Amino acid sequence: MMKIEKKENNLVKNAVLIIIFAAIIVLLDLDIIGDNYVRRVLNLAAIYAIVSVSMNLVNGFTGLFSLGQAGFMAIGAYTVAVFTVPVEARKAIFYIVPQSPLVANIELPFFVALILGGLLAALVAILIGMPVLRLKSDYLAIATLGFSEIIRIVFTNTKTITNGALGIKSIPQMPTMWVFFGAMIISVILIVLLINSSYGRAFKAIREDDIAAEAMGINLFKHKVLSFAIGAFFAGIGGGLLASLLGTVDPKQFYFTMTYNFLLIIVLGGMGSISGTVIASFVVTVGLEVLRFFDDSLVLFGYEVPIFRAGFRMVIFSILLMILVLFFRNGLMGQKELSWKMVGDFIKGKKSPKKNRKGGAA
Repeated sequence: MMKIEKKENNLVKNAVLIIIFAAIIVLLDLDIIGDNYVRRVLNLAAIYAIVSVSMNLVNGFTGLFSLGQAGFMAIGAYTVAVFTVPVEARKAIFYIVPQSPLVANIELPFFVALILGGLLAALVAILIGMPVLRLKSDYLAIATLGFSEIIRIVFTNTKTITNGALGIKSIPQMPTMWVFFGAMIISVILIVLLINSSYGRAFKAIREDDIAAEAMGINLFKHKVLSFAIGAFFAGIGGGLLASLLGTVDPKQFYFTMTYNFLLIIVLGGMGSISGTVIASFVVTVGLEVLRFFDDSLVLFGYEVPIFRAGFRMVIFSILLMILVLFFRNGLMGQKELSWKMVGDFIKGKKSPKKNRKGGAA
């Protein structure tokens, strides 16, 4: 009876949380609360959550050190840009080099182009992963980072399709936040279902000990490529949403430094924690905007404070991150997932009992 009551209480709490979340999105969409700036930041945080969770699937749950997310995002972003810009507006964009007749007259609905971008990113990930995923540790990171740069350079030089360094403008923008947050919710749910499936257990086994996993009959190569491709698919979805949010894409948006932002998020949230990654995505994205006033000059009593300069925001943010890492060495959530019990214990100030070497509570 106690277990049934607890499940019912959790269902009620989840229902209330969903209603509150939906109400906030509706109020933001109707301009009752917030403004365009707030909506833009929250939409960006939702996109970062999708890409970070996909990266955590590869790095945190499968144990592969991949740094290629920016390249896969570029594939998704350019797919949406190339196929959703109205045909009549393309001549004004491709005014130096005409667009290739292969794609010049093809216009797709946004969601079709978005899924296509994810599938193309997954296909490229499979082609890259077949030779690269035989590497390990730092070598894998360097190889995936190199391929990410290759993808960006290819888009820079294929002027008849991507307009080269000039980029593509006039990308249709989505009028509602539900597109971004809906995509985030669906992506997180799908990845959670995958992690809790037999494939997810195989990913975790590879992360813990690939030799033991192989001895148990797990095909290492197959599961590594599968994890890599699924992560790339959702990164492509995130890139397509980013193109819609910004209304423009160009190769400079997808430098390898972008991948470091997602690596920071998954380390801060917890390598192997979906809820921690989502929380960290919003903390990092919103935190960087809240601290933006440090980049503006500050005048006190007619004297300009010299440390308030462009870039000082990142110094403050880095210091705060270092302090946070000192107290949460495994990230905000470690490998745990957020639960109502954890929230209740945190509010009450309780700590989870530590286990001694024999497995009992200390």
